[in-house]
Amino acid sequence: MFGDHTIYIIGEAKAPSNNPITQQYKLFFIGLVVDRETGKIVDADCTTTIDLTRAFIRSLFVGQSILDIEGVSQQIQTRYFGSSQKALTVAFKNASLKYQSILSAASSVSSKRR
Repeated sequence: MFGDHTIYIIGEAKAPSNNPITQQYKLFFIGLVVDRETGKIVDADCTTTIDLTRAFIRSLFVGQSILDIEGVSQQIQTRYFGSSQKALTVAFKNASLKYQSILSAASSVSSKRR
């Protein structure tokens, strides 16, 4: 389903204590399939209790760059008004940092092989 050039990254954050997501999962998670070379998000999913929420959140991420923290965060702030808005933003930032670490580690390994 996904090519060899893609990687899977999880971002996590704490959701509000009164949020059903917290009741069910304890934390908010977003899973992103990312093109390793371009940083483009090719698929996304998250812990939600409503399917429509999952579909809407997916539409916010697919096609965006995982490195565009400000742009994607702005989209979340102006388009998503669920109670987990802040958790969604934090989880995305967490995933972006993990991606950057993966790139750095791969770059280090590449440099050492030369």
